[in-house]
Amino acid sequence: MIAIAKRNLKIFFRDRAAVLFSLLAVFIILGLYVIFLADNIANGLSGIPGVKFLINSWILAGILAVTSVTSTMGAFGIMVEDRSRKILKDFTTSPLRRAKLTGGYILSACAVGIIMSIATLLLGEGYLLLFDGELLPWASLLKVLGLIVLAVLASSSIIFFITTFMRSSNAFSAASTVIGTLIGFLTGIYVPVGSLPDGVQWVIKLFPISHAGVLIRNVMLERPMEISFAGAPAEAMDQFQQNMGVVYHYGDYTVQSWLSIVILLGTAFLFFGLSMLNLSRKSK
Repeated sequence: MIAIAKRNLKIFFRDRAAVLFSLLAVFIILGLYVIFLADNIANGLSGIPGVKFLINSWILAGILAVTSVTSTMGAFGIMVEDRSRKILKDFTTSPLRRAKLTGGYILSACAVGIIMSIATLLLGEGYLLLFDGELLPWASLLKVLGLIVLAVLASSSIIFFITTFMRSSNAFSAASTVIGTLIGFLTGIYVPVGSLPDGVQWVIKLFPISHAGVLIRNVMLERPMEISFAGAPAEAMDQFQQNMGVVYHYGDYTVQSWLSIVILLGTAFLFFGLSMLNLSRKSK
């Protein structure tokens, strides 16, 4: 299993085009942020101190949630490529057990997701420091790293499930394009959640990976919100958190962090289980 994971990691990081393509959604978000989103959001928060630090931290938290999806999707592309080129069939006829083979693909995808997310976090922290921000305290940094792992587990389970239905690289590329286009919307980055109709808000709030964005925002925006809302009424911060997807509400119920964690863990177990069932059904 470890050998398969190492092989896949070498293949992924050796292909620079694959690495860049796995971050395509991130580049799109950054482009939209620089051209449109930053000014639009800042204009709605005019007069608030430290607004640049606040908004930059918000967008970075969302990008980390997106990266957990797009990077693992790029890594699972190796599995689809191996299947289309009959390499996967050669592996299954070898003494290597199917469970270890599958585990190798999952392990490498999770490793890619974590590595790319941490790299994004470090670059983002440098950007924050460069533009009037502050670095995360060590305790908050450790929390974000833990949430990255959780987000990658949930994301990789969903992408793995989708991958079990793919038989060609063209089909996977098409699916990747669709997912990469939608993921920024489904994690509440393109448009703040509070600005959307109620029905659309429910769709986003029911999408499991959006809860990774909520959890990471809670940690990364703790200090920026202290600065921006110092002396402001509590209602002002509550309104900001609700509009910007820092806190979710299901009707009158405020979603607690523990529930978002349970949703992500449940998603990982559910979709990994469904993936294994689908693979075992096809192997018969």
